[in-house]
Amino acid sequence: MIGLTGMGGDLDQNPRNGHSRWDVNWRAGGKMFEIREDDLSGDQTRSLLAFHLAGMHAASPPDNVFALDLTGLQTPEITVWTAWRDGRVASVGAIKMLPDDDAEVKSMRTHPDFMRQGAAAALLDTIIGVARNRGVRRLSLETGSGDAFEPALALYRRRGFTNGAAFGKYKATAFNQFLHLDL
Repeated sequence: MIGLTGMGGDLDQNPRNGHSRWDVNWRAGGKMFEIREDDLSGDQTRSLLAFHLAGMHAASPPDNVFALDLTGLQTPEITVWTAWRDGRVASVGAIKMLPDDDAEVKSMRTHPDFMRQGAAAALLDTIIGVARNRGVRRLSLETGSGDAFEPALALYRRRGFTNGAAFGKYKATAFNQFLHLDL
């Protein structure tokens, strides 16, 4: 069970500029994760994102990889967070603001040393909370199919996401799938 144990600062001082503050400690399995907004300058974050990109390319057909690289994540409409424990990045995740009060979950990845310890759940809960605070009406994501994607799909579904139609500029294929959470 994951629970909010403390928060410092305002949840979101300027919700549309991508500069939010969400300093949260999450307790998962008796241990804490500190959720920090991340500017992508740290080696640990960059390494985890490189691992994420490599994993997406290994588990997906070439024309179905929509994971963002560092440059793609450094745009004003995207906010990135990392979950930390004991001075190490455990997980990364982001929100991308879309038109019409929608948003997209991007770049969710947990470091192998922290799998199944609640880091991704803490980040997803942070993203959902920030989306609600920003007035997002629907939070969506695109992901793949197959064994490599099942743990993430299970987490999304536990948080209320359901399969639905393609959104934004995505095109539906036999490989990808789209999940949505109405807020």
